[in-house]
Amino acid sequence: MTDLGGFHDHIARVDLSDGSVGYESIDQEDAEKYIGARGLGVKYVFDQGPEVEPLEPENLLAFMNGPLTGTQVTMSGRIAVCTKSPLTGTVTDSHHGGWSGARLKWAGFDGLLFEGQADEPVYAVVEDGEVELRDASHLWGEGFHDTRDAIEEEVEGSYGKNLSVMGIGEAGENEVRYACIMNEDDRASGRGGTGCVMGSKNLKAVVVKARTDMPKPADSDTFRKGHKQAMELIQESDVTAPNEGGLSMYGTNVLMNATEEMSGLPTNNGRYTSTGDARDGGFRTDDTNFDAEAVSGENVRENILVDEPTCHSCPVACKKEVEVDVMHKGEEMNVRTESFEYESAWALGPNSGHTDRDEIALMLQRCNDHGLDTIEAGNMLAMGMEMTEEGKFDDLDEGIDWGDSEEMVEMLSKIATRETDLADLLAEGPRRVADRMDAHDNKLSVKGQTIAAYDPRCMKGMGIAFATSNRGACHLRGYTPAAEILGIPEKVDPVEWEGKGELTATFQDLHAISDSFDICKFNAFAEGIEEYVLQYNGMTGRDVTEEELMEAGERIYALERYYNNLCGFDGADDDLPNRFVEGDNAMPGQGGVEGSLVELEKMKDEYYEVRGWVDGVIPDEKLDELDIDVGPGTGVSTGGSAAPADD
Repeated sequence: MTDLGGFHDHIARVDLSDGSVGYESIDQEDAEKYIGARGLGVKYVFDQGPEVEPLEPENLLAFMNGPLTGTQVTMSGRIAVCTKSPLTGTVTDSHHGGWSGARLKWAGFDGLLFEGQADEPVYAVVEDGEVELRDASHLWGEGFHDTRDAIEEEVEGSYGKNLSVMGIGEAGENEVRYACIMNEDDRASGRGGTGCVMGSKNLKAVVVKARTDMPKPADSDTFRKGHKQAMELIQESDVTAPNEGGLSMYGTNVLMNATEEMSGLPTNNGRYTSTGDARDGGFRTDDTNFDAEAVSGENVRENILVDEPTCHSCPVACKKEVEVDVMHKGEEMNVRTESFEYESAWALGPNSGHTDRDEIALMLQRCNDHGLDTIEAGNMLAMGMEMTEEGKFDDLDEGIDWGDSEEMVEMLSKIATRETDLADLLAEGPRRVADRMDAHDNKLSVKGQTIAAYDPRCMKGMGIAFATSNRGACHLRGYTPAAEILGIPEKVDPVEWEGKGELTATFQDLHAISDSFDICKFNAFAEGIEEYVLQYNGMTGRDVTEEELMEAGERIYALERYYNNLCGFDGADDDLPNRFVEGDNAMPGQGGVEGSLVELEKMKDEYYEVRGWVDGVIPDEKLDELDIDVGPGTGVSTGGSAAPADD
């Protein structure tokens, strides 16, 4: 039992197989060592055992908030969903914003643990410290938006419409391996296939009803000091200050033009960059190099922005809701959706060979309704386009052409329902497509998950961050573009490889902390470890130092890596797509990056030395140093690259 402030010490464990709901406390030592949210969620998944297969009933699906979730802390409305990924076979944690995390805290919970598999579809209703399962058979087969609307009509309680609906669409039901969990604000726990796991359990939605009841800090003076410092820094930062031209004005898509200007925007499945010498057959819209401005945050704000909703306790309001009238398949359609995010717009636009802003908005709406990870979906379409061009789908008598935005919209729906042979194949994700179609040179993935919108040949930190991310290629495990593009905490040369291993490890540990609090990563554009320590100590009543909190971040990252080691992953899996590291794929770009490739092996050596790992594996002495318990009968395989079996 934990007596830390910021916790209710109340976890629900729901066995969907028999419909039973039990309630349990949190181990005090675990709460101190793993903080909350991501850290505690991963610990629960770890304790379930690495031998569990992702789509077996025994796999745990954990919805977790942290000690700062739902408090006065700025940007503290996030929630973590932790499980074993059906896309990668690794442990994964996927977060979304809005109000879900705050409301779960206000409803009296630190987390919800779902295991087993319901005989028929159900949804869970959370209110006043209790969980109830209800029939969802009438909702099965519905998109997420209709599901949300129906549940909002069905669920009654003491707090009116103050509720959050976290649920899946058809993609989760059909076990698309990159299906995601959506909430009522079109926020997504997008990466890693959390929605696929939810669908495998016949769990259609989790509904949380709660009054606004923010936790009080255990040490109000320390908390007040930290909160004041944090607010001042957020107001002063060029990136986070409200209405100052950064995230507040343009959302995450402020990066589209910035990344293009430094020749860092991959196009056409990563074959080219948007401002580079496109070479013969490269991506062009006219006689000049490709211009991403048409899908940039600036363009969106000027032409199609209609609202800027925000998450709990957030002055930044980075979400950009858009509305377009688009002609699709001869029919004029009105589309309103949020949010026109950078990585999503890139994957569904430039990386798929087009810049049709309004069609991208329609694709975003389709992905949100079907419950598809927008990054993975866009990248799978781009992979499919390249394979079509190379004739690899000729036997299927199907394909999809570069930049065919109308067909992309239709293919998203087909993938969600696995309607055709090609759609069914693409629903399996990049690793399985590559294995089945001898298409390893066509995939942009690490550990089975595709990269985000940063070319690692011109941002070397992003290269080692993609490679060493525990949940597969990810820009959010260690966001080095903060330093390489934005100069936070200081500007570093993006094409210089030396020092990027240490930089990445530091960012990974820092983000493990913020994900476990659970607060938005955008805090890190303004705040530092000092503000984190003050607010954490103030809320919980602890007295940890900056070094101790950073060690907790390292411990969380190491526990994830240890879990993956136990699943068979090692340094061979810390790789990058061939086109970023092999000699005939040198960067064709401008601005000092021409001819660049990723010096991956050198960066891995540096990174492993900083981490104290051996070829991607955590040795026993490092586990002891970080006080990570090694359970009986566990052993780390170092016998080569992992290749998790199909479920």
